[in-house]
Amino acid sequence: MAQTNKFAIISEILSPTGATPTMPKPIAKLALEDGTIFTGTAFGAIGGGVANVGEVVFNTSLSGYQEILTDPSYRGQIVTMTYTQIGNYGIADQSDYESAKPQVEGFIIKELSPVASNFRSVETLHEYLARHNIPGIAGIDTRALVRKLRIQGAMKGILCTDPSLVQDDGELVKRANAWSGMAGLDLAKIVTPKSSYTWDTNKGAWAQSTDHGPRATDHAYHIVAIDCGLKRNILRNLVQSGCRVTVVPAFASADEILAHKPDGVFVSNGPGDPEPVTYVQDALKKLIGKKPIFGICLGHQLLGLAMGAKTYKLKFGHRGGNQPVQNIGTGKVEITSQNHGFAVDADSLRRRGGQPTHINLNDHTLEGFRHNSEPVFAVQYHPEASPGPHDATYLFDCFIDMIKTGQSPTTEAMNAAQTKRNAV
Repeated sequence: MAQTNKFAIISEILSPTGATPTMPKPIAKLALEDGTIFTGTAFGAIGGGVANVGEVVFNTSLSGYQEILTDPSYRGQIVTMTYTQIGNYGIADQSDYESAKPQVEGFIIKELSPVASNFRSVETLHEYLARHNIPGIAGIDTRALVRKLRIQGAMKGILCTDPSLVQDDGELVKRANAWSGMAGLDLAKIVTPKSSYTWDTNKGAWAQSTDHGPRATDHAYHIVAIDCGLKRNILRNLVQSGCRVTVVPAFASADEILAHKPDGVFVSNGPGDPEPVTYVQDALKKLIGKKPIFGICLGHQLLGLAMGAKTYKLKFGHRGGNQPVQNIGTGKVEITSQNHGFAVDADSLRRRGGQPTHINLNDHTLEGFRHNSEPVFAVQYHPEASPGPHDATYLFDCFIDMIKTGQSPTTEAMNAAQTKRNAV
C-alpha cells in the first residue's frame, strides 16, 4: 500500500471535529432491543443494506482493537470499546490478526482518531472495516451505553449505516428484537475451518524473554487443536512451547483426532453458547482419559459440559485485559485477558469430578478447573493474552508438564510454573 496511507488523515467526513457544509457527516444509528437509540457518525462500511444485528457488548482494553476485531469469539456481537479514542495506530499486517478477517458484526467507539500514526500501519481502521463490509459508529456517549449494559445486561441491537434505513427508528428496533439472541446459538460451526491444517509459526518478534529456552525449538510434542473459533496467538504460544500443532475442525470425531496420534489435545475459544455445540462435547467425552486435554474459554465450557457440569449465561460477560483472577489454592492473583459471555457452574462441576482452581474476583465466577483423576484442565480466561497482560502464559507450560506426567496440574503446581517462568 502507498506510503501516504500509513499516515493518512481521515477526511473531514469522518472527523470528530465536525463536517464541512458541503460534506455532511454520514449518520449511523445503534438501536437496542428496549427502544434506546444512539445516533453518531458512520465509519467503515457505509451504504445501502449495511444494517447488522448482534449482541451489544463492551471491552475495557485500552488498546488491541485489531486483535479484538479479528477474534472469532466476537462473531455475532457488536463490540463497544470503553477507551475514548480508537484507531490512532491504524491496522498492521496479518501478523497481528487473530483470524483471517474481522469477525465482529459492528464496532462502537467514542472517537475515531483522525490520524493513523504507526510505522507498521498499512491502512486506517475506517479503510479496514470498509474493505470487509463491517459498519462502525463513532461520536456516541459510550459511557452511557456501557452503564446501560452493566445495569440491564448485554442486549440485542442493530448497527445501521444504510442512509435509506437509518431514519426509521421503529424499523431498527423491530429488527433488533427479531434477532434470536446469543443464548442457544451455535456459532462454532460457522467459524470453524472446513479442513485440517498444520501450524508452525511461533511468537517470533513478540516472544517474551521468558519464552526463550529449549522448548522454543525442540517441538517434542504433537498437539491436535480443536478449532471452535481459535485465536492464532494460542497456536503461536503452543509452537513457542515446543509443540508441533495440527488444527482440526470442530466437527472432528474422537477417532479422527486420535488418528493423528497426538500427545495432547487442545480445545479452543470460540463464539456463542456452548450447550448446542454437542458434537465437540461428544468427542471430548470419548477423549477424556485417553489423552491429556487443555481448554481455553469456550474450550473450558465445553470440557465442563463433557464432564457433566452445567453452563449459564452471564449478565454482561467479561471482556477486557484487566480481569483479576485468583488461584484458589494459593490466594495469588493474576491480571488476565478475557472474552466470554457464558460460565461453568462450579457446584455442578464438583459433583462430576472437577476441582475449581481459579475464580474471578469481580463476581466470583469460575475461571479455571482441573479433573481430579484424569489429565484434564481448563481456564476461562486467555493466557495467550492478545491483547492483554502476560501473567498467565505459564499455563502453556502446565499443559506440557501434564503431557509429561499424565496428571492434571494442581493449584500449587500452577503457581510453581508461574514462579519459575517469572524467574527467568
